[in-house]
Amino acid sequence: MPLLPSQRHLFDVPDDVAFFNSATNSPLLNASRDRLLAAARSKSHPWNRTPPDFFADAEAIRKLCAELIGGEADGYALVPAASYGISTAARILEPQLRAGDEVLVIEGEFPSVVFPFKRAAEERGATLVTIPAPEEDWTTAILARMGTKVKVIALSSCHWTNGAFIDLRAIAKACRDVGAALVVDGTQSIGAMPFALDEIAPDFLVAAGYKWLLFPYGVGVMHVASKWRDSRPLEESWLARDNAADFAALVNYSDRYMPGARRFDGGEKCTTLLPGAIAALEQIRAWGIDNIAQSLARINARIAADLEGLGLRVPVESQRCPHMFGARLPKGYSGDLVGELKARHVHISRRGSALRFSPHVHVNDGDVERLLSGLRALVPRALQM
Repeated sequence: MPLLPSQRHLFDVPDDVAFFNSATNSPLLNASRDRLLAAARSKSHPWNRTPPDFFADAEAIRKLCAELIGGEADGYALVPAASYGISTAARILEPQLRAGDEVLVIEGEFPSVVFPFKRAAEERGATLVTIPAPEEDWTTAILARMGTKVKVIALSSCHWTNGAFIDLRAIAKACRDVGAALVVDGTQSIGAMPFALDEIAPDFLVAAGYKWLLFPYGVGVMHVASKWRDSRPLEESWLARDNAADFAALVNYSDRYMPGARRFDGGEKCTTLLPGAIAALEQIRAWGIDNIAQSLARINARIAADLEGLGLRVPVESQRCPHMFGARLPKGYSGDLVGELKARHVHISRRGSALRFSPHVHVNDGDVERLLSGLRALVPRALQM
């Protein structure tokens, strides 16, 4: 399939808005919006809902995730947030930690990854080690810090502030070599670039859905490796028990969970949000994740070339992900390029010292030109401040 042309007709993005900030919150597909509205209407008539309705959407999402990301449907749990999934992983892995063990995270990691493992390390007398930011290559820096004391490494699939590439294949091999568990927050890449789940085989993969999966806010997914699927879940949901579909028999409390990773589902998984997530996964399947990644890489390459000409520091292509990247501002700069672009209806974000660019397939040539025109007007003035 050729690179995707702009898919703006599938979104409700006005012509006068140039939105390059999907790494913060993606626009919702029109198809997802329509299914959410239909689901809300169905909640107005609860007498039409039957017990199978409480489970069918969740099972559809598991199946689609296995098709798009890898693994088997039984390995997926539905979670309300990345923090829920990471906290689940930390709770399961905490008993494996001992005094003197190390848990690795990277500098500037998203707080939802750090906080659960900070608590787990403190509870067990282990040490949370932060790997300093390298000048260029995160993978080399992470591998250099691996050792026999490392029992867990928890990190994002790319750096959330700037899209810096992290080679999870190499890191997964290093984890296997020393017997460390690998926990991946895939929120900033799953759905926008390929993820070799079967090859990387992380112990836990978590992804909030409201960014690159195009889900409505409040739905995410977690894949749990088979060796951990008998572990204690974060909560004891009745919907995770093997007799949950028999509402009349719920007073016969079951000690058995549903198979696979379903015990790790967040409570009230049968929400009216799930149809919107299904529509998003179906559309991503129609586009193809490889095609999404290549199409976004083409847009970002055009932006990056202009930024380099304006004097901003842009990572080399091999060290950035295809769908998002950060351009570093000069030290000491205290202006508000993000705010000035917003006044022109051009939307990017700033994370740390980097301007972050994260388009999705709704972006068209006119959006790119409006962004570049704004940067050409504003950046030289900003650099003189």
